[in-house]
Amino acid sequence: MLIREAVPDDAHGVAVVHVRSWQEAYRGLMPQAVLDDLSVSEREKGWARLLAERDERSRTLVAERDRRIVGWASFGAAREDDLSEAGELWGIYAHPDSWSTGAGRALLAEVEQSLKDDGYRSAYLWVLDGNDRAAAFYERHGWVEDGATKVEERPHLRLFERRRVKPLA
Repeated sequence: MLIREAVPDDAHGVAVVHVRSWQEAYRGLMPQAVLDDLSVSEREKGWARLLAERDERSRTLVAERDRRIVGWASFGAAREDDLSEAGELWGIYAHPDSWSTGAGRALLAEVEQSLKDDGYRSAYLWVLDGNDRAAAFYERHGWVEDGATKVEERPHLRLFERRRVKPLA
């Protein structure tokens, strides 16, 4: 498996992983109509824009196996005021066909090392309440809940999330 920086040509593969992982991981946690309406072509447009912009405060990595993108992770500077000195893992997803194959573990290890190399002493992420699979994954890798919660408002959705943190030193 190869972990590397994402480039604009990866937009389609990242979008496929994004949509398929959401449809599987969030089944029963989000309205099925919302999951059914997710569009690879729409996500691909967004990812193409994002990957072409190259913001130095953020990075996206992909996990590639047999020249196929099987996962991705985006991370960078904190977006929360109370942890402004920490790095943030904004999103990490693996295609459901690649769950439990090491793709997520490899991406997470690379994100943690990159954040540490960038001078962050700790990091945090948000997990959708009820996403027990993700919560268990993070717990196995030393990420613990710190008691912070938030509600993210999206069209047709209210997402309740719990924060997890990890020291990187």
